[in-house]
Amino acid sequence: MDPKMANRKLIRPDMNELKKELPSRSVRRKQSPPEQTNAEEFYYLKQMAAKTPMVVILTDGEELRGWIEWYDKGSLKLNRNAGPNLLIQKQVIRYMFKEEELKRRGKREVNNND
Repeated sequence: MDPKMANRKLIRPDMNELKKELPSRSVRRKQSPPEQTNAEEFYYLKQMAAKTPMVVILTDGEELRGWIEWYDKGSLKLNRNAGPNLLIQKQVIRYMFKEEELKRRGKREVNNND
C-alpha cells in the first residue's frame, strides 16, 4: 500500500444532519384543495354592491325577482319592488341568475325567428 494513502482519513457525513436537511414525508405529500374557494362570497358581494336585479328559481319551480341585500352561510335576503322582502334558505334555491340574462335571451330568440 502506498504510504501517502495510509495517512488519509475517511470522512463520512453525519446521518442526523442529512435527515434534518431532507424534507419530511408529510411535506412531500400533495396537499388537498381548500374546502372553501370564496367564489360564492365574491359573487354575492359583487351582486349586493351593484344591487343587481336577480332571478331566483326555487326547488318547487317558483320564480322570485329582486336584489340580494345580505347573505350568510344558510340563507339570503331578497329585496323586491313588488311584494315583501324575503329571507330564503339556500337549500330551497335550485339556481339563480341575473335578470338581464332573460332580456338577452329574449333578444336572441327574436333574432333567431327572423
